[in-house]
Amino acid sequence: MDTVPNHPDPAFPRFHARPGKGWINDPNGLSYVDGRYHVFFQYNPDSARHHGICWGHLSSADLVRWQEEPVALRPQPGGPDALGCWTGVVTNDGGVPTAAYSGVESEGGNSRVVLARGSDGLTTWTQDGHVAAGVPPDPRITAVRDPFIFRFQGRRFALQGAGLASGRAAVLLYSLDDLRSWKYEGIWFSSDDPLAARHLPAEIWECPQLVSVPDSSGAETWLLMVSLWLSTDHHEHPNGVGYLLGALVPGLAGLPVFAPETGGKADLGRDFYAPQILPLPERTLLWGWSPESTGSEDRPGRSPEQTDDAGWAGVLTFPRQLSAHGGALAVEPAAELRAYRGVQHHTGAAGTLALPPHAEAHVTGGEGRIRLVLSSARRQRTVFTVAVAGGDELRIFIDASIVEAYRHGSVPTTLRAYPAAGEVWQLELPHGASADVWELRHPGQA
Repeated sequence: MDTVPNHPDPAFPRFHARPGKGWINDPNGLSYVDGRYHVFFQYNPDSARHHGICWGHLSSADLVRWQEEPVALRPQPGGPDALGCWTGVVTNDGGVPTAAYSGVESEGGNSRVVLARGSDGLTTWTQDGHVAAGVPPDPRITAVRDPFIFRFQGRRFALQGAGLASGRAAVLLYSLDDLRSWKYEGIWFSSDDPLAARHLPAEIWECPQLVSVPDSSGAETWLLMVSLWLSTDHHEHPNGVGYLLGALVPGLAGLPVFAPETGGKADLGRDFYAPQILPLPERTLLWGWSPESTGSEDRPGRSPEQTDDAGWAGVLTFPRQLSAHGGALAVEPAAELRAYRGVQHHTGAAGTLALPPHAEAHVTGGEGRIRLVLSSARRQRTVFTVAVAGGDELRIFIDASIVEAYRHGSVPTTLRAYPAAGEVWQLELPHGASADVWELRHPGQA
Protein backbone atom coordinates (compact mmCIF):
# COMPACT_ATOMS: atom_id res chain seq x y z
CA MET A 1 0.00 0.00 0.00
CA ASP A 2 1.06 3.61 -0.50
CA THR A 3 2.28 5.61 2.48
CA VAL A 4 -0.38 7.88 3.93
CA PRO A 5 -0.30 11.34 2.21
CA ASN A 6 -3.05 12.73 4.46
CA HIS A 7 -3.28 12.35 8.22
CA PRO A 8 -5.57 13.77 10.91
CA ASP A 9 -2.60 15.28 12.76
CA PRO A 10 -1.62 18.61 11.10
CA ALA A 11 1.99 18.04 12.25
CA PHE A 12 2.26 14.77 10.31
CA PRO A 13 4.54 15.16 7.25
CA ARG A 14 2.81 14.40 3.96
CA PHE A 15 5.88 14.18 1.73
CA HIS A 16 8.45 12.50 3.98
CA ALA A 17 7.58 8.83 3.58
CA ARG A 18 6.75 6.93 6.77
CA PRO A 19 3.92 4.72 8.07
CA GLY A 20 0.83 6.46 9.40
CA LYS A 21 1.47 5.42 13.00
CA GLY A 22 4.16 4.09 15.33
CA TRP A 23 7.71 4.99 16.28
CA ILE A 24 10.54 5.14 13.73
CA ASN A 25 14.22 5.96 14.05
CA ASP A 26 17.44 5.00 12.22
CA PRO A 27 17.24 4.28 8.47
CA ASN A 28 18.71 0.84 7.80
CA GLY A 29 19.53 -1.55 4.98
CA LEU A 30 19.48 1.01 2.15
CA SER A 31 19.41 -0.84 -1.15
CA TYR A 32 18.75 -0.38 -4.86
CA VAL A 33 17.56 -3.63 -6.45
CA ASP A 34 15.95 -4.20 -9.85
CA GLY A 35 15.04 -0.55 -10.32
CA ARG A 36 13.60 0.05 -6.82
CA TYR A 37 15.01 1.89 -3.83
CA HIS A 38 14.50 0.11 -0.50
CA VAL A 39 14.65 1.97 2.80
CA PHE A 40 14.37 -0.07 5.97
CA PHE A 41 14.13 1.66 9.34
CA GLN A 42 13.83 0.93 13.04
CA TYR A 43 10.14 0.68 13.76
CA ASN A 44 7.66 0.04 16.55
CA PRO A 45 4.28 -0.33 14.80
CA ASP A 46 2.40 -0.57 18.12
CA SER A 47 3.12 2.78 19.80
CA ALA A 48 5.03 6.06 19.55
CA ARG A 49 7.69 4.79 21.96
CA HIS A 50 11.08 3.11 21.36
CA HIS A 51 10.22 -0.46 22.27
CA GLY A 52 10.20 -3.88 20.59
CA ILE A 53 12.07 -2.49 17.60
CA CYS A 54 11.42 -4.14 14.24
CA TRP A 55 12.61 -3.24 10.75
CA GLY A 56 9.95 -1.39 8.78
CA HIS A 57 10.29 -1.22 5.01
CA LEU A 58 9.46 1.31 2.29
CA SER A 59 10.23 1.04 -1.41
CA SER A 60 10.08 3.38 -4.41
CA ALA A 61 10.97 3.39 -8.09
CA ASP A 62 11.49 7.16 -8.23
CA LEU A 63 12.21 8.50 -4.70
CA VAL A 64 8.87 10.34 -4.86
CA ARG A 65 6.09 7.73 -4.74
CA TRP A 66 6.63 5.38 -1.79
CA GLN A 67 5.04 2.05 -0.99
CA GLU A 68 4.87 0.55 2.48
CA GLU A 69 6.09 -3.06 2.46
CA PRO A 70 5.54 -5.77 5.10
CA VAL A 71 7.59 -5.51 8.29
CA ALA A 72 10.93 -7.13 7.45
CA LEU A 73 12.49 -8.16 10.77
CA ARG A 74 10.96 -8.71 14.21
CA PRO A 75 12.49 -9.51 17.60
CA GLN A 76 12.63 -13.28 18.06
CA PRO A 77 11.64 -14.54 21.55
CA GLY A 78 14.62 -16.33 23.05
CA GLY A 79 16.87 -15.18 20.20
CA PRO A 80 19.90 -12.88 20.12
CA ASP A 81 17.58 -10.06 19.02
CA ALA A 82 14.81 -10.66 21.59
CA LEU A 83 14.93 -7.04 22.78
CA GLY A 84 15.08 -5.55 19.31
CA CYS A 85 16.43 -5.60 15.75
CA TRP A 86 18.55 -2.47 15.74
CA THR A 87 20.75 -0.69 13.21
CA GLY A 88 22.31 -2.56 10.32
CA VAL A 89 22.74 -2.94 6.58
CA VAL A 90 21.67 -5.18 3.72
CA THR A 91 24.37 -6.74 1.53
CA ASN A 92 24.51 -9.23 -1.33
CA ASP A 93 26.06 -12.48 -0.12
CA GLY A 94 26.60 -14.75 -3.10
CA GLY A 95 23.33 -13.64 -4.68
CA VAL A 96 21.34 -13.77 -1.43
CA PRO A 97 20.18 -10.48 0.13
CA THR A 98 21.44 -10.56 3.71
CA ALA A 99 20.74 -8.19 6.59
CA ALA A 100 23.52 -7.73 9.15
CA TYR A 101 22.16 -5.86 12.16
CA SER A 102 22.64 -5.19 15.87
CA GLY A 103 20.68 -7.67 17.93
CA VAL A 104 20.26 -7.20 21.67
CA GLU A 105 18.97 -10.05 23.80
CA SER A 106 18.06 -8.30 27.06
CA GLU A 107 18.13 -4.98 28.92
CA GLY A 108 21.74 -4.04 29.56
CA GLY A 109 22.92 -6.76 27.20
CA ASN A 110 25.64 -6.38 24.61
CA SER A 111 24.93 -5.85 20.95
CA ARG A 112 25.90 -8.67 18.58
CA VAL A 113 25.85 -8.84 14.78
CA VAL A 114 22.91 -10.99 13.70
CA LEU A 115 22.19 -12.16 10.14
CA ALA A 116 18.88 -12.65 8.33
CA ARG A 117 18.33 -13.81 4.74
CA GLY A 118 15.94 -12.09 2.32
CA SER A 119 14.04 -12.88 -0.86
CA ASP A 120 15.03 -11.43 -4.24
CA GLY A 121 12.56 -8.55 -3.84
CA LEU A 122 13.57 -7.96 -0.20
CA THR A 123 9.94 -8.39 0.90
CA THR A 124 10.25 -11.63 2.91
CA TRP A 125 12.98 -12.50 5.41
CA THR A 126 14.16 -15.58 7.29
CA GLN A 127 15.55 -15.04 10.79
CA ASP A 128 17.40 -18.02 12.24
CA GLY A 129 19.29 -16.10 14.93
CA HIS A 130 22.74 -16.62 13.45
CA VAL A 131 25.34 -14.49 15.26
CA ALA A 132 28.22 -13.46 12.98
CA ALA A 133 30.16 -11.38 15.54
CA GLY A 134 30.03 -10.88 19.29
CA VAL A 135 31.70 -8.29 21.45
CA PRO A 136 35.47 -8.49 20.92
CA PRO A 137 37.40 -9.87 23.95
CA ASP A 138 39.20 -6.60 24.53
CA PRO A 139 38.89 -4.91 27.96
CA ARG A 140 39.34 -1.50 26.33
CA ILE A 141 35.97 -1.85 24.56
CA THR A 142 32.88 -1.03 26.61
CA ALA A 143 30.19 -0.73 23.89
CA VAL A 144 29.76 -1.99 20.33
CA ARG A 145 26.95 -1.38 17.83
CA ASP A 146 25.78 -0.61 14.27
CA PRO A 147 27.58 -2.71 11.62
CA PHE A 148 28.38 -1.19 8.23
CA ILE A 149 29.83 -3.19 5.31
CA PHE A 150 32.09 -1.80 2.58
CA ARG A 151 34.55 -3.02 -0.05
CA PHE A 152 38.15 -1.99 -0.53
CA GLN A 153 40.51 -3.30 -3.21
CA GLY A 154 38.31 -6.30 -3.94
CA ARG A 155 37.82 -7.38 -0.32
CA ARG A 156 34.81 -7.03 1.96
CA PHE A 157 35.18 -5.36 5.36
CA ALA A 158 32.90 -4.10 8.09
CA LEU A 159 32.94 -1.39 10.72
CA GLN A 160 31.19 -1.15 14.06
CA GLY A 161 30.89 1.89 16.28
CA ALA A 162 32.31 1.63 19.77
CA GLY A 163 33.02 3.31 23.07
CA LEU A 164 36.24 2.74 24.99
CA ALA A 165 37.02 2.52 28.70
CA SER A 166 39.25 5.58 28.26
CA GLY A 167 36.19 7.67 27.40
CA ARG A 168 37.21 7.82 23.76
CA ALA A 169 34.99 6.85 20.85
CA ALA A 170 36.17 4.42 18.19
CA VAL A 171 35.45 2.40 15.08
CA LEU A 172 36.27 -1.32 15.03
CA LEU A 173 37.36 -3.13 11.86
CA TYR A 174 36.40 -6.63 10.70
CA SER A 175 37.37 -8.61 7.61
CA LEU A 176 34.51 -10.53 6.03
CA ASP A 177 35.95 -13.29 3.90
CA ASP A 178 33.07 -15.33 5.35
CA LEU A 179 29.97 -13.27 6.11
CA ARG A 180 28.79 -15.84 8.65
CA SER A 181 31.94 -15.47 10.75
CA TRP A 182 33.44 -11.99 11.06
CA LYS A 183 37.15 -11.72 11.81
CA TYR A 184 37.92 -8.95 14.29
CA GLU A 185 40.93 -6.91 13.17
CA GLY A 186 41.10 -4.43 16.07
CA ILE A 187 40.37 -0.84 17.02
CA TRP A 188 40.68 0.78 13.60
CA PHE A 189 40.28 4.50 14.25
CA SER A 190 39.46 6.55 17.34
CA SER A 191 39.10 10.03 18.75
CA ASP A 192 42.77 9.87 19.72
CA ASP A 193 43.22 11.28 16.21
CA PRO A 194 43.40 15.11 16.49
CA LEU A 195 40.99 15.77 13.61
CA ALA A 196 38.55 13.23 15.03
CA ALA A 197 38.77 14.76 18.49
CA ARG A 198 37.92 18.15 16.97
CA HIS A 199 35.11 17.17 14.63
CA LEU A 200 33.67 13.98 16.15
CA PRO A 201 33.30 14.62 19.92
CA ALA A 202 31.42 11.72 21.52
CA GLU A 203 31.55 8.92 24.07
CA ILE A 204 30.41 6.37 21.48
CA TRP A 205 30.54 6.66 17.70
CA GLU A 206 27.26 5.27 16.44
CA CYS A 207 26.20 4.34 12.90
CA PRO A 208 29.68 4.52 11.30
CA GLN A 209 29.63 4.89 7.51
CA LEU A 210 32.62 4.65 5.17
CA VAL A 211 32.12 5.33 1.46
CA SER A 212 33.94 6.81 -1.49
CA VAL A 213 32.25 10.05 -2.59
CA PRO A 214 32.49 12.03 -5.84
CA ASP A 215 34.99 14.89 -5.50
CA SER A 216 34.92 17.93 -7.78
CA SER A 217 38.73 17.85 -7.80
CA GLY A 218 38.74 14.39 -9.35
CA ALA A 219 40.60 12.90 -6.35
CA GLU A 220 39.53 9.62 -4.79
CA THR A 221 37.99 10.83 -1.54
CA TRP A 222 36.61 8.70 1.29
CA LEU A 223 33.98 9.88 3.73
CA LEU A 224 33.80 8.62 7.31
CA MET A 225 30.54 9.71 8.95
CA VAL A 226 29.55 8.91 12.54
CA SER A 227 26.72 9.85 14.90
CA LEU A 228 27.97 11.44 18.10
CA TRP A 229 26.45 9.74 21.16
CA LEU A 230 26.69 11.08 24.69
CA SER A 231 25.50 9.35 27.85
CA THR A 232 23.15 12.29 28.51
CA ASP A 233 21.32 11.77 25.19
CA HIS A 234 17.76 10.46 25.24
CA HIS A 235 16.49 10.39 21.67
CA GLU A 236 17.74 13.96 21.24
CA HIS A 237 21.37 14.26 20.20
CA PRO A 238 22.83 17.78 20.50
CA ASN A 239 26.26 16.76 19.16
CA GLY A 240 24.58 15.52 15.98
CA VAL A 241 26.53 13.87 13.19
CA GLY A 242 30.10 14.58 12.13
CA TYR A 243 32.28 13.58 9.21
CA LEU A 244 35.88 13.35 8.09
CA LEU A 245 37.14 13.36 4.49
CA GLY A 246 40.42 11.75 3.56
CA ALA A 247 42.23 8.91 1.84
CA LEU A 248 41.90 5.15 2.26
CA VAL A 249 45.12 3.29 1.64
CA PRO A 250 46.28 -0.33 2.09
CA GLY A 251 48.20 -1.13 5.24
CA LEU A 252 49.57 -4.31 6.79
CA ALA A 253 48.07 -7.51 5.36
CA GLY A 254 46.04 -5.38 2.97
CA LEU A 255 43.85 -3.91 5.71
CA PRO A 256 42.54 -0.41 4.91
CA VAL A 257 44.02 2.60 6.70
CA PHE A 258 42.09 5.87 6.89
CA ALA A 259 44.05 9.13 6.67
CA PRO A 260 41.70 12.07 7.42
CA GLU A 261 42.38 15.49 5.96
CA THR A 262 39.34 17.67 6.80
CA GLY A 263 36.09 17.39 8.74
CA GLY A 264 32.92 19.07 9.86
CA LYS A 265 29.23 18.60 10.63
CA ALA A 266 27.00 16.58 8.30
CA ASP A 267 23.97 18.69 9.30
CA LEU A 268 23.77 21.94 11.28
CA GLY A 269 20.41 21.29 12.95
CA ARG A 270 19.64 19.69 16.30
CA ASP A 271 17.10 17.32 14.82
CA PHE A 272 19.22 15.07 12.60
CA TYR A 273 20.84 11.79 13.65
CA ALA A 274 21.79 8.24 12.68
CA PRO A 275 21.98 8.68 8.88
CA GLN A 276 22.77 5.86 6.51
CA ILE A 277 24.47 6.20 3.12
CA LEU A 278 23.65 4.34 -0.09
CA PRO A 279 26.63 4.40 -2.49
CA LEU A 280 25.58 3.88 -6.11
CA PRO A 281 27.70 3.88 -9.28
CA GLU A 282 26.31 7.23 -10.46
CA ARG A 283 25.75 9.01 -7.12
CA THR A 284 25.80 8.69 -3.34
CA LEU A 285 22.54 9.09 -1.41
CA LEU A 286 21.79 9.53 2.28
CA TRP A 287 18.74 9.36 4.53
CA GLY A 288 18.73 10.49 8.17
CA TRP A 289 16.40 10.30 11.16
CA SER A 290 14.69 13.40 12.55
CA PRO A 291 13.24 12.67 16.01
CA GLU A 292 10.38 14.46 17.69
CA SER A 293 11.56 17.49 19.64
CA THR A 294 10.47 18.83 23.01
CA GLY A 295 11.47 22.24 21.67
CA SER A 296 12.40 25.40 23.56
CA GLU A 297 10.89 28.77 24.40
CA ASP A 298 11.46 30.05 20.86
CA ARG A 299 11.07 26.79 18.98
CA PRO A 300 7.76 24.97 19.50
CA GLY A 301 8.02 21.30 20.39
CA ARG A 302 5.93 18.39 21.63
CA SER A 303 5.84 16.75 25.04
CA PRO A 304 6.11 12.95 25.27
CA GLU A 305 2.43 12.90 26.26
CA GLN A 306 1.48 14.84 23.13
CA THR A 307 3.53 12.44 21.03
CA ASP A 308 1.79 9.46 22.65
CA ASP A 309 -1.60 11.02 21.88
CA ALA A 310 -0.56 11.63 18.26
CA GLY A 311 0.41 7.95 17.91
CA TRP A 312 3.51 8.51 15.78
CA ALA A 313 7.10 9.64 16.29
CA GLY A 314 10.08 10.18 14.03
CA VAL A 315 10.59 11.18 10.41
CA LEU A 316 13.10 10.11 7.79
CA THR A 317 14.66 13.03 5.92
CA PHE A 318 14.33 13.51 2.22
CA PRO A 319 16.99 11.62 0.22
CA ARG A 320 20.18 13.68 -0.03
CA GLN A 321 23.00 13.54 -2.57
CA LEU A 322 26.58 13.71 -1.27
CA SER A 323 29.80 14.95 -2.83
CA ALA A 324 33.05 16.62 -1.79
CA HIS A 325 34.03 20.10 -2.93
CA GLY A 326 37.04 22.10 -1.79
CA GLY A 327 37.81 19.69 1.04
CA ALA A 328 34.29 19.89 2.49
CA LEU A 329 31.13 17.83 2.30
CA ALA A 330 28.45 19.19 -0.05
CA VAL A 331 24.87 17.95 0.39
CA GLU A 332 22.01 18.62 -2.01
CA PRO A 333 18.39 17.41 -2.08
CA ALA A 334 17.91 14.57 -4.54
CA ALA A 335 16.95 15.98 -7.95
CA GLU A 336 13.76 13.88 -7.97
CA LEU A 337 12.24 16.09 -5.25
CA ARG A 338 11.44 18.72 -7.91
CA ALA A 339 8.51 16.46 -8.80
CA TYR A 340 6.80 17.68 -5.61
CA ARG A 341 6.55 21.26 -6.92
CA GLY A 342 2.89 22.14 -7.36
CA VAL A 343 1.20 25.55 -7.54
CA GLN A 344 3.78 28.37 -7.55
CA HIS A 345 2.82 30.94 -4.89
CA HIS A 346 5.70 33.41 -5.44
CA THR A 347 8.04 34.14 -8.35
CA GLY A 348 11.11 36.29 -7.77
CA ALA A 349 9.46 37.75 -4.67
CA ALA A 350 11.19 39.91 -2.05
CA GLY A 351 10.47 41.06 1.50
CA THR A 352 8.30 38.94 3.83
CA LEU A 353 6.51 36.02 2.19
CA ALA A 354 3.66 33.86 3.49
CA LEU A 355 4.30 30.15 2.95
CA PRO A 356 1.88 27.22 2.86
CA PRO A 357 2.31 24.46 5.48
CA HIS A 358 3.92 22.20 2.85
CA ALA A 359 6.28 24.25 0.70
CA GLU A 360 9.60 24.63 -1.09
CA ALA A 361 11.30 28.03 -1.23
CA HIS A 362 14.25 28.61 -3.56
CA VAL A 363 16.16 31.69 -2.36
CA THR A 364 18.94 33.44 -4.27
CA GLY A 365 21.07 36.52 -3.73
CA GLY A 366 20.93 39.10 -0.98
CA GLU A 367 23.10 40.35 1.87
CA GLY A 368 22.02 39.83 5.46
CA ARG A 369 19.93 37.25 7.32
CA ILE A 370 17.14 34.99 6.13
CA ARG A 371 14.57 34.15 8.79
CA LEU A 372 11.93 31.43 8.74
CA VAL A 373 9.35 32.17 11.41
CA LEU A 374 6.05 30.94 12.78
CA SER A 375 3.88 34.03 13.03
CA SER A 376 0.55 34.80 14.70
CA ALA A 377 -1.25 37.90 15.91
CA ARG A 378 0.40 37.45 19.32
CA ARG A 379 4.01 36.55 18.53
CA GLN A 380 6.71 35.50 16.12
CA ARG A 381 8.92 32.47 16.70
CA THR A 382 12.14 32.06 14.74
CA VAL A 383 12.60 28.47 13.61
CA PHE A 384 15.59 28.95 11.28
CA THR A 385 17.92 31.82 10.49
CA VAL A 386 21.06 32.06 8.39
CA ALA A 387 23.32 34.80 7.06
CA VAL A 388 23.73 35.02 3.29
CA ALA A 389 26.04 37.00 1.07
CA GLY A 390 26.75 37.31 -2.65
CA GLY A 391 25.81 34.28 -4.66
CA ASP A 392 24.36 32.09 -1.91
CA GLU A 393 21.52 29.81 -2.93
CA LEU A 394 19.16 27.98 -0.57
CA ARG A 395 16.34 25.49 -0.96
CA ILE A 396 14.08 25.36 2.10
CA PHE A 397 11.50 22.60 2.46
CA ILE A 398 8.64 22.75 4.97
CA ASP A 399 6.56 19.62 5.46
CA ALA A 400 4.19 20.24 8.40
CA SER A 401 6.59 19.80 11.36
CA ILE A 402 9.94 19.19 9.63
CA VAL A 403 12.13 21.82 7.99
CA GLU A 404 15.11 20.96 5.76
CA ALA A 405 17.20 23.93 4.60
CA TYR A 406 19.87 23.18 1.99
CA ARG A 407 22.63 25.68 1.24
CA HIS A 408 24.19 25.01 -2.15
CA GLY A 409 27.74 23.66 -1.81
CA SER A 410 27.44 23.20 1.96
CA VAL A 411 25.54 21.01 4.44
CA PRO A 412 21.84 21.34 5.35
CA THR A 413 20.03 22.21 8.55
CA THR A 414 17.26 19.90 9.79
CA LEU A 415 14.78 21.17 12.39
CA ARG A 416 11.44 20.15 13.87
CA ALA A 417 8.79 22.73 14.75
CA TYR A 418 5.08 22.33 15.38
CA PRO A 419 2.83 25.24 14.36
CA ALA A 420 0.26 26.14 17.00
CA ALA A 421 -3.32 27.06 16.14
CA GLY A 422 -3.35 30.38 14.30
CA GLU A 423 0.36 30.29 13.39
CA VAL A 424 1.51 30.50 9.79
CA TRP A 425 4.92 30.13 8.16
CA GLN A 426 6.65 33.29 6.95
CA LEU A 427 9.97 33.73 5.17
CA GLU A 428 11.77 37.04 5.77
CA LEU A 429 14.33 37.91 3.09
CA PRO A 430 17.17 40.45 3.37
CA HIS A 431 17.85 43.25 0.89
CA GLY A 432 18.61 41.96 -2.58
CA ALA A 433 17.30 38.42 -2.01
CA SER A 434 14.40 36.91 -3.93
CA ALA A 435 12.51 33.65 -3.72
CA ASP A 436 10.41 31.30 -5.79
CA VAL A 437 7.90 29.39 -3.66
CA TRP A 438 5.90 26.30 -4.56
CA GLU A 439 3.25 24.46 -2.63
CA LEU A 440 4.22 20.80 -2.41
CA ARG A 441 1.90 18.27 -4.00
CA HIS A 442 2.09 14.61 -4.88
CA PRO A 443 2.56 13.86 -8.60
CA GLY A 444 -0.82 13.38 -10.23
CA GLN A 445 -2.60 15.28 -7.48
CA ALA A 446 -4.87 18.05 -8.70
